[in-house]
Amino acid sequence: MAVNKGLKSLVESTPNFSNQALENAINELKIGWASDSIQLDTDIANNQVLTDTQKNDLKDTINNISYLNVGRYLGDIVRHTNTILDGSIIPGNPDVVTGEDGQGTFSEILQLVQGLQQTIPSQYGLTAAEKNRDVNDHLGILSNMFTATEDSSKPVFTSMKDSITFINNASLATETALVTAITNLRNFINSVVADSTDFQQTLDTFATAVATANTNFHNALGNEPYLTKRTQLIADRDSIETQRTLENSNITTLRSYTETLTENSAYIGLADDPKLRTIMANVAQDPNWQSYFNEYEQNQSYSNPLYDIDQDSDKASVIDQVMKMKGLPDVQDPLDLDAVVEKAKKDSRIDTKNFDNLTIEQIITDCCRQLNLSVKGTEYNQSERLLSNLNERDRDIIAQSLDLNESSNTIS
Repeated sequence: MAVNKGLKSLVESTPNFSNQALENAINELKIGWASDSIQLDTDIANNQVLTDTQKNDLKDTINNISYLNVGRYLGDIVRHTNTILDGSIIPGNPDVVTGEDGQGTFSEILQLVQGLQQTIPSQYGLTAAEKNRDVNDHLGILSNMFTATEDSSKPVFTSMKDSITFINNASLATETALVTAITNLRNFINSVVADSTDFQQTLDTFATAVATANTNFHNALGNEPYLTKRTQLIADRDSIETQRTLENSNITTLRSYTETLTENSAYIGLADDPKLRTIMANVAQDPNWQSYFNEYEQNQSYSNPLYDIDQDSDKASVIDQVMKMKGLPDVQDPLDLDAVVEKAKKDSRIDTKNFDNLTIEQIITDCCRQLNLSVKGTEYNQSERLLSNLNERDRDIIAQSLDLNESSNTIS
């Protein structure tokens, strides 16, 4: 139920959704060469002269040492989150009737992600996180997951800032050379006004200079105390790229994935109707679908709320509780031969044929023989062994029922 306080003010204003929090966090990383790299990525993106092909070729050239190309992977997550906020990450297909482009919206993405948190557990018996479909598996970057952690480890952005600061404070000549190469490339990009053969050659020259400077800087970080920081930067970059790739894959397939789960729910809902259940078993060609609908009635018969009690307890104590609820053992005195015989007659393992022609004592003996129990001693000795076996059989049946109930209610 929604909270009413502030609701009117909320609906009378606009949220102005943005990724400003992410941008602010990235601003903290604008140190040394990283700052120039971030600005270079912005300049490339904003340039109106370079074609998309030229931009892509340029970005590929300067990405030869990817963890040093900080602007590229940070710029990518900024652009990625922008497509989430405007819905363009789900391009959609134009509607032939309405002409609408079918593009997604931020609201749609949020609602679809929320829906998965319930539908996945109901169909898979797993949390959405276990299927890599948790909220953060779709929207973690927007949630600023790189600025916080749930354990004692450093957040990715904090770790990056520490590494960049440490390296920058060393004032390595190779970093200075990289900054110079980036500056030269930026100056050229921002000064061009038209494309030409000379233009492309100069662009390639400046781009190659950055790539060469990347390699030299990378090599300079190959020994301690810089190697540890280099390794950490690589790991942090990989974390960022892995998350962006996961989110992109998850969100671009949100509609189809949700549609599949919704259709499955609809088909599952048919199983309670015997006639529709038969149809489903006949038309489905997948053996898993056939088994589900063919065995539905039998598995449903195994489900019994009586066996759901205290499932956190050990099995023996649960059996004791069910025995008590069923009034078992219903016969406890082996000296009461008539009661023991009546109980034996109800046991499915015992053939009662010709029992009408036998005495109580003879029936006791015959039951023992059928159950491979010793017939030594008096009829009372036999009755004691027989009753013990019958009562243990009650426990076994309940144990089996517990297993069948658990199995029928466990998603598999």
